[in-house]
Amino acid sequence: MESRNIVVTRKIQLLIDSEDKQVVKQAIDQLYNWQWICFRAANMIMSHHFVQERVKDFFYLTEDIKLKIADETKEENGILNSSRQNTTYRLLSNHFKGQIPTNILSNLNNTLIAYFNKEKDAYWKGEKSLRNYKRNIPMPFGTEVISKLSRTADNRNFSFRLFQIPFKTYLGKDRSDKKTMLDKVMSGTLKLRTSTIQLDKGKIFLLAAIQIEKEQHFLDATIIAEASLSIEHPVTVRIGNHEHAIGNREEFLHRRLAIQAAVNRVKKAVAFNSGGHGRKRKMKSLEDYRHMEKRYVEQKLHVYSRMLIDFCLKHQAATLLLLNQQEKEEIAKEDHYLLQNWSCYSLKEKISYKAAKAGIQVIVE
Repeated sequence: MESRNIVVTRKIQLLIDSEDKQVVKQAIDQLYNWQWICFRAANMIMSHHFVQERVKDFFYLTEDIKLKIADETKEENGILNSSRQNTTYRLLSNHFKGQIPTNILSNLNNTLIAYFNKEKDAYWKGEKSLRNYKRNIPMPFGTEVISKLSRTADNRNFSFRLFQIPFKTYLGKDRSDKKTMLDKVMSGTLKLRTSTIQLDKGKIFLLAAIQIEKEQHFLDATIIAEASLSIEHPVTVRIGNHEHAIGNREEFLHRRLAIQAAVNRVKKAVAFNSGGHGRKRKMKSLEDYRHMEKRYVEQKLHVYSRMLIDFCLKHQAATLLLLNQQEKEEIAKEDHYLLQNWSCYSLKEKISYKAAKAGIQVIVE
């Protein structure tokens, strides 16, 4: 039976909730130390499971090595003294016990093994490379380590304790549903699932995974929407005799190319910018333009995907078929212009997310 729930993620900036500068410094140093450990641990987990999965390919080992990677107490030819999932958890405990909460290590281990099992067939086919994690890796944790979630005195934000570190949210002018969803989590209407903390460019972010119910819409299983993604028309959708083009080349591609041209002009002038604070001051205008392109593309892709799903709901289509998408993506990989300017992967992800939330099945052809 199909689940009626879906997990959505909201990115929320956090601050250390203390006026004592020493407390704030200690908390931030501790978080950065935990993130460094997670970075090391994540790559260890993936490496060990890759080796365990492919030990039979090590033909140069002696014949005394048994090739069955399984718990010896459960399998006759097993060579492990515990389950495969437990092997890497014990490895992390041996290396990092006492340096980081075991809750983080346990959730990191479970999350990465799930990714590995999902992608391992693609590894063997050469379609994907083994995941390699960077230093700003998010740190996963279970909901049981969050306590004292409440509104702040000004009623604009929320405060809570995570591993006994005091945090408060920084929502600013929140125009999204973050505040509403946190209120529902606090009241118990919504459930918080395994979430993550990420440190990025000196800021702390909570990537809150919240379980919500799918939207209830009347959909007809016999109605199929056929959508085509392209750089000329971002989305063209057809349902029976109804056809609709979402976006066009002029508003998306031409605007994006104009921003890229501005980036190139600013790049040439960087050497003549005033200094005073070194490289950061000189590069500020260039970074602003780069962020402008990113924000523009993200906003447009959200609008296009929303319009597509709304069109499907209007015509009660229960299935959305993305035509020839895999073939187009293969072509885009070989064409630098398409790869740089199309953003098909991001658009497909946003369509899939909004479709799942609305209860629409997406099929990629």
